[in-house]
Amino acid sequence: METRLTLEILPQPDDVTCGPTCLQAVYRYHYAELALGQVIAEVPQLPKGGTLAVHLGVHALSRGFDATLYTYNLEIFDPTWWAPGPTRLKEKLLAQRDAKDDPRLRAATDAYLAYLAAGGIIRFQDLTAALIRKYLVRQIPIITGLSATYLYRTAREYGPEDEYDDVRGEPSGHFVVLCGYSPKTRTVLVADPIFENPVAHNHYYEVSIDRLVGSILLGILTHDANLLIIRPSSMPKGRTSHVDSSGRQ
Repeated sequence: METRLTLEILPQPDDVTCGPTCLQAVYRYHYAELALGQVIAEVPQLPKGGTLAVHLGVHALSRGFDATLYTYNLEIFDPTWWAPGPTRLKEKLLAQRDAKDDPRLRAATDAYLAYLAAGGIIRFQDLTAALIRKYLVRQIPIITGLSATYLYRTAREYGPEDEYDDVRGEPSGHFVVLCGYSPKTRTVLVADPIFENPVAHNHYYEVSIDRLVGSILLGILTHDANLLIIRPSSMPKGRTSHVDSSGRQ
């Protein structure tokens, strides 16, 4: 059965606010009305602009939501940290921060430590169509940090104006919200804060789940590669009654 969530997303005000714009859309989906400008002002930005999914998670936790982050970022997390036995992510993150002289890694580590201290959950699990479907069929939207370059199939970007340049350009990262799934076509409905974006003339379009998975994993090139699940603390871990499978409220 096809699943389409009733999720409204606003245009992101500039090139570096896709993350907070996606977060505000998920808040509205869960009936938490926060102005987009407020969310943008409260979510930390990186020195060169943009944000990380963990910053969005910290903000959601501070607002009384539950947050679960599925990470595929091997620059921050080692797969063996999820080996059978006790998991001590805090101790591992602290040890790595002390062992590596990388300002960006240290800043990201501090954000992950704050996220864990606030009750956030971090999971390391194979990124599969089944994992994405699991949340969408339960009417739970997913924020994902991915590679826009791979998703859009555009040239890489160069310079302060982010002009397309296939020779000098660098991969570009982005946040979108996954808000529907069609088992017949194996496509995922994407809510994209960019208007107009290179894929569609509006905020919503469908993309094959295989292409989506590749885009998410390649998000590591721009320091993300993750799924972020945000839901009210009172919401059952199974299914929410926000909308039915046809997308009607």
